[in-house]
Amino acid sequence: MRQFDINEDPHRRYNPLINEWVLVSPHRAKRPWQGQKEAINTVALPEYDPECYLCAGNVRANGEVNPPYESSFVFENDFAALKQEAIAFDGNAEGSFFKAQPERGISRVVCFSPRHDLTLPEMDVNGIVNIIHTWQKEYTTLGSVDYINHVQIFENKGSVMGCSNPHPHGQIWAQSSLPTQVQKTQDNLKAYFEKNGTNLLQDYLNEELKVKERVVVENDHFAAIVPFWAIWPYETMIISKRHITKITDFTEDEVAAFAEVLKKLTTKYDNLFETSFPYSSGIHQAPTDGEEHPEWQFHMHFYPPLLRSASVKKFMVGYEMMGESQRDITPEKSAEMLRNLSEVHYKQNS
Repeated sequence: MRQFDINEDPHRRYNPLINEWVLVSPHRAKRPWQGQKEAINTVALPEYDPECYLCAGNVRANGEVNPPYESSFVFENDFAALKQEAIAFDGNAEGSFFKAQPERGISRVVCFSPRHDLTLPEMDVNGIVNIIHTWQKEYTTLGSVDYINHVQIFENKGSVMGCSNPHPHGQIWAQSSLPTQVQKTQDNLKAYFEKNGTNLLQDYLNEELKVKERVVVENDHFAAIVPFWAIWPYETMIISKRHITKITDFTEDEVAAFAEVLKKLTTKYDNLFETSFPYSSGIHQAPTDGEEHPEWQFHMHFYPPLLRSASVKKFMVGYEMMGESQRDITPEKSAEMLRNLSEVHYKQNS
């Protein structure tokens, strides 16, 4: 019986954040690809699009007019997934298979810039700092609403991720319940803290910084890593080095450092296949339920769908739906590829 090789042999890796496993099959990265290829959008966007409902001064779908904003701009989602009004609810019968409950919340859109053609990697650091300040303000404002217990800040970038408008923007959904993935994280962070008296993600990051094998970008305040348990081929997570539970705990130095890491990481993403790299990203931080949450550590997930090129996507099908998550390229290999990429955007070299 030969010795196990983590770089070549199939194995499972444990994700302590959500108490789940992922199957890693490194040998499958060598298989030829004859599956679907995504269309690559090579059309250069204008700085201003008169037809875009997110550009400054334009009319949105509901007839409202955007102000002539010059930095970031926030508005209530015209087609909100959550509604603010309270609804009377008596509750379902206990033990019923048909449980349901109303969910109350607020949905907002955050336009990153008036420039229609600028995504995060092409913005300057000061522009990203402004976005972070907007996120801080919204977390505070929404989190102070008495029925809001969680504020989810996220971005879907690229049409392959379901983004309906190329104008650089993100969303914020604030709601009364903890969403399923956040609840899993909350439960595991709390269990670890109660057992060890320390913070799970701080302890994990300290170990990652010792080996450096999965670190992609790092500065004095943050590190962007490919998690040991990553599911998506080029998945990354940005973690604060200091014990910070929420975005409003940042010092101004940390705001600037976070902006720097965001720019460098997303630039590497674009440089990987020399395309505007699609992803879903989201910030995970302490709930806004008025309780202290020392178990939490500020972090941000990036889940990009691309696998082998700008046109080949990773699909979650078959075994992933029926068994558990699975990946071919190892996290160590994808971290190495991202780490070795330039921090200068490829468009600046053309």
